[in-house]
This record gives sequence, C-alpha cells and structure tokens, in this order.
Amino acid sequence: MPKAIAEQPWRGKRLCPGASYRTRVDIVGAAHGKPTARAAVVARMASIGALFGAHARRVSVVTILTCATLISVAADLGNLVALATQRFGTQGGHAMAEWQQLVEYAMGLETPEKLALVNDFFNRRVQFTDDLSLWQQPDYWATPLETLGRGAGDCEDFSIAKYTTLKLLGVASDQMRLIYVKARTGGPTSTLFQAHMVLGYYPSPTAEPLVLDNLIGEIRPASRRSDLAPVFSFNGEGLWVGGAGQSSADPTERLSRWRDLLARMREDGFD
Repeated sequence: MPKAIAEQPWRGKRLCPGASYRTRVDIVGAAHGKPTARAAVVARMASIGALFGAHARRVSVVTILTCATLISVAADLGNLVALATQRFGTQGGHAMAEWQQLVEYAMGLETPEKLALVNDFFNRRVQFTDDLSLWQQPDYWATPLETLGRGAGDCEDFSIAKYTTLKLLGVASDQMRLIYVKARTGGPTSTLFQAHMVLGYYPSPTAEPLVLDNLIGEIRPASRRSDLAPVFSFNGEGLWVGGAGQSSADPTERLSRWRDLLARMREDGFD
C-alpha cells in the first residue's frame, strides 16, 4: 500500500465508534426498515430518557439518527465496493473500499476539510491516462466507479469523481461546477494552451470559485490560476458560458456525454 494512502486520517475509521455492537446492528436494521430493530432502537432511547432525563434523550436521538444515516449510506457504498470487485477485480474493490472509508470519515467534517480530503484522495489515487489508451475512445467520461476501478483517468474523470463524491458528502451541487478551461502550458509567457477540465467550488453564487485540479495539488482561488481561461461550465442545474453568472441552458440537453454519464452513474448506484 502506498505510504501516502496509509497515512490518510480516514483510514480504518469506524462509523459511530461510541455505539456498542448490538446498538450498531439495531441501527442498521432500523435504517433498512426492520420493525424489531426499530423497536429496539426506540426502547433504547426511552430507557436513556428515563435514566438521565429529557435532554439526554434528545441528544441520544440525534446521535442515533445521525449514526443511522451514516450506516445506511455505508450499506449503499458497500454495494459499490462489491460491484467494483466484480468488474475490475481485487484491486478495483480495494480502491472503492478506500473511497468508502473516505466518505464515511468525511461525512461529518466542515466543507473546507471535505474539499481538501477529496481533492487529495483522487489526485493521489488516480493516475492520469488519456481516454484513447484507457478506453480506446477519443473522449470518454468515466463514472467514479470506473475511474477508481481502473485507477486511472483524464482530467474530466478526476473532476467528475470529485464532484460526485462531494455531492454525496452533502456539498450542494449548485455550489460546484465542472469547468472546461484552456490551460496555458510552458510558463507565464507561453502562448500554448490545451483543453482541460477542473472542478470549481463556489461558497456563494457570486463568490470567486476555488479550483480543484489534478495538475496542482493545492486548492487555489481562481484569481491565483491565471494559467486557466474558462470556456464554459456546468453542473446538474445549468450550463454557463465563460464566466457568466446566469445559467444559459439545461446541461443534460446540451451535453450528450453528461447525459450519458448520469445514466451510467445511476446504473452503478450513484443517485
């Protein structure tokens, strides 16, 4: 295992570490609609209230419901791990399991921490490879499962995987855009540009975006990325031309690859 991955803070973390095994089993059952498990959780909350009062009971309810949400998510992510193993073998399954641990760990973090962890995870885990070599197609947009399963992808795949993971972690899709840019190569005075894609995070609708990029590990505000010239950007809600503030189109109507990608992601289990 690469040293950088082994040192990540999310490795080996356990959901709801303060809960007993029996409580965790009941929470999982309740999250999946099992009446006996739900009754056990309700009874446990009632007993806490009787022993320690209403305030403790309210705290316990919040804790248990939070754990139920996290463990239910973990169950869904486990299906993706199994699917990656089936399609891409043990190595692909291990990559998805690492991603699952990241998601579980980052779920309760603040947004800046989520951005940093997700950006770093994919930049370290995925090797840049062009579509023609990887998929025998000139331009293929891979699902996150495909990117992690292969352990490789191009700039679109890095950006899509980061967008999807952050959305799963609760970052609003209208705060993120996949941005097609012209990236200057060869230094500040160069006149050479190449097509590139990055992920932009917008703290507010009119704020300067933060740029998550596979070429540079540090997340920087757009004003510090003078090497990038935006062409257009999009997310699940709209499409913007250049640096426009107003959406000009439905991206699923204008971008056939985006529409195809969303359909394949739903088939994989990304909702």
